[in-house]
Amino acid sequence: MSTQVRTNSQIFQDSNNTYFPNDENEVSILVKDIFDKNSSAELIGSNSKKFIGNKTQAANKISLSKLSGIIEYYPEELYIKVKANTLIEDIEKELEKNEQELAFELIDFGFIENGKSNKGTIGGYLACNYAGSRRFKVGSVRDHVLGFRGVNGKGEIIKSGGTVVKNVTGYDLSKLVAGSFGTLVALTEITLKVLPKKKISNTIVIDVDDPSKVYDIFDKISESSSEISGAIFIPSEPEDTDIEKNKNEVFKFNDLEVKNSFLALRVEGDKISVGEKIKSISEELELDKFKSVILESYQSAPFWKKVNNLELFSKTKNNLIRLVIEPASGIEMMKHLGSKFKYYIDWCGALFWIEVPSKKNNKIKELKELAIKLGGYFTIIKPAQDYDYEETIFTIDKTRLIISEKIKQSFDPKRVFNPGKMYRGV
Repeated sequence: MSTQVRTNSQIFQDSNNTYFPNDENEVSILVKDIFDKNSSAELIGSNSKKFIGNKTQAANKISLSKLSGIIEYYPEELYIKVKANTLIEDIEKELEKNEQELAFELIDFGFIENGKSNKGTIGGYLACNYAGSRRFKVGSVRDHVLGFRGVNGKGEIIKSGGTVVKNVTGYDLSKLVAGSFGTLVALTEITLKVLPKKKISNTIVIDVDDPSKVYDIFDKISESSSEISGAIFIPSEPEDTDIEKNKNEVFKFNDLEVKNSFLALRVEGDKISVGEKIKSISEELELDKFKSVILESYQSAPFWKKVNNLELFSKTKNNLIRLVIEPASGIEMMKHLGSKFKYYIDWCGALFWIEVPSKKNNKIKELKELAIKLGGYFTIIKPAQDYDYEETIFTIDKTRLIISEKIKQSFDPKRVFNPGKMYRGV
């Protein structure tokens, strides 16, 4: 780093060649200097999702840890503007004061890494664009970003969107930045839509294991007018010594008597509307043909928290796969998995979380090929320590790779940010 940059902007650098800019302007100065020197930088937040993706090979590190704090929050306008490295927990605490919540549902990746909560920062969530069980009804992180500010790979400050909740013409850059894993922009500020907090949550748990019946129920849920906000299927665990069996311990609730495979669906609202929805759903799904139980709010809320904490895979040492396909292809995937894998299905049949023992890395190739055949996409969220990286972490076809390369060239022509994080050479 040049003496001029250090003197003029006083950017602190530690012994590990990590820079700590104080604000957006310092980020811009820093990136411009790295760009001019044809160098590269790894962007760092709280490291809560650092294990996702390829290891970057960058000469420098830029910590955005000082870009933290709430800039403005207007509950009546249903939005909050924060600095990008603001902790999710801090945002949630502020929203809780007004009985509000983020419009998307979170996934807490801390549990699969070390068995405890570590939600990380809002910038990390936008960079990954992963969302929890409510995703199939309300959308993902990117669908609730009203605007952002950041610095591109040339050191230029860019901004997109605003604070008004309405449709606008023109391309929404937040859609590109979401899920880019810090390869396009160093985020500095994010404006988010917020909503009133759901008052009551009830969960219907259905005893079912036949793939055709599971997807028949999923189909009926997706067509229901009862505003079902979560629908998952959790099968019995395989008899495999390389897999930890913890399902019955994780989902240990007084009223949950189903110990084998089960499908669970969530309804939310006030007391009267939840009761009416349950009555309507019971008729739509013909629940009199199944054994089922209802979890009241005091059990329903922690149930879905455990789902979105990925606690079934807590501290796993195996490969953890995230596989997204059209629900119409779900039966075929479910039949392929059979009783050989530990997995569960979320998003009303569209999302599979699959654990693959480290001794069976060859199975990853089979799953990836099937996912591509079924028109889906596949990500190794957490590789086992002995994973050979024979298969890429992220799955992408040639056409989309070419598009990704062009987008990268537009935002970051010299590959300054997180080189190789998602795709080698990009």
